[in-house]
Amino acid sequence: MAHELVVILDCGGHYSQLIARRVREANVYCEVYPYRVAQERIQGKNPKALILTGGTKETYEKDAEGVNKALFDLGIPMLGIYYGPEQVEEGSNVIPTLIQSDHVSNLYTVQLNATLIHTTHCDDVIHNFLYEVADLAGDWNMEAFAEKSIQALREKIGNKKVLCALSGGVDSSVAAVLIHKAVGSQLTCIFVDHGLMRKHEGDEVEHTFKEQFNMNLVRVNAEDRFLDKLAGITDPETKRKIIGEEFIRVFEEEAKKIGTVDFLVQGTIYPDVIESGASDSGTMIKSHHNVGGLPDHVDFKEIIEPLQELFKDEVRALGRVLHIPDMLVDRQPFPGPGLGIRVIGDITKEKLDILREADYIYRDEIAKAGLDKKIWQYFVVLTNLRSVGVTDGKRTYHYTVALRGVTSIDGMTADWARIPFEVLEKISRRITKEAPNINRVVYDITSKPPATIEWE
Repeated sequence: MAHELVVILDCGGHYSQLIARRVREANVYCEVYPYRVAQERIQGKNPKALILTGGTKETYEKDAEGVNKALFDLGIPMLGIYYGPEQVEEGSNVIPTLIQSDHVSNLYTVQLNATLIHTTHCDDVIHNFLYEVADLAGDWNMEAFAEKSIQALREKIGNKKVLCALSGGVDSSVAAVLIHKAVGSQLTCIFVDHGLMRKHEGDEVEHTFKEQFNMNLVRVNAEDRFLDKLAGITDPETKRKIIGEEFIRVFEEEAKKIGTVDFLVQGTIYPDVIESGASDSGTMIKSHHNVGGLPDHVDFKEIIEPLQELFKDEVRALGRVLHIPDMLVDRQPFPGPGLGIRVIGDITKEKLDILREADYIYRDEIAKAGLDKKIWQYFVVLTNLRSVGVTDGKRTYHYTVALRGVTSIDGMTADWARIPFEVLEKISRRITKEAPNINRVVYDITSKPPATIEWE
């Protein structure tokens, strides 16, 4: 798919993905590469501009051991974003500006710090470079991406079979719908319902894909099977391994019933590609990526990764273009082991049902308060702590649940969400009244680090 391309060269500093997202948000397609990449590889991509992120100003202008100097001979506009010390306080009106290099005529540099990189000042710098310096048209948008992708997938797949392991998460859901738009009934999705999903979630996934999209969906109700495997297990890592392996075993058994499959769909997105070191768009990456271990018996010729050019926010935007319901498109980050790692200690059907009810109330009240789009992730943890309480004048000895809510950009770090006290009060009252066997609600006010977002 031909778009105007900007290449981002990562010289360190951990901000390359953030810069790439800002470029995409400005409607310009970009790809990220390590700064020592060969000139021939970049030249073959025919970029319209280069952005170098991280390192120092000297790295771009003088350091022969730094950026591949041959890239400067491409004759295209270059922006060097280097990161200085924390000299600019938050709220400062000091605005970073592009400075043309004295050493290289087509190079502009700008200094940012961790405060400014998360502000509109950074957006303005990037926008000015893309449109005022590089004179780009801005031809990257989800409508065009969807249309071109569907056509390309239709040509690639032809009349062959496609299989997708559908988790109900954003990435696999959008990938499945995109493929279905291209080839219809040639796609079969296997949805393994392990009994560790939130209230109504399995039914919502099945209804959406069967009724709204008229998709071939095989729902495998495997709750008893997973709970049997998890019985008595308390260690978080052991839980994760059991759940992941059992998922593959169920998928494997169901795939056998379908027979020979030509293509397997994966919901790989661009950060996965970057982090795997294979950030060359259009190239297949390692076969086990995302699926977590492909069944050996599935006779597929190729893996299809239709989202491998997209960041997470772009996947959500594509989902809206494809008319996927908001409850799936806006789904919060949800761990693969599901509620299995939100029940502290051993997992039982009773505990899962208690947690499902409390979590449903929490999400409902957050949505009613208009905070559901402002909090990056929020959920309930069923602790293994019981305490004395009083309900209807009678002594109880029930569970304590913990509410978790965080704000974040990418999940690498997170701050606890400042939910208003009156909202927390409503949530607590409803949970202790409506959810069974809970008499105490606490709110986790720990950021990441030192804590993680999930409790297990």
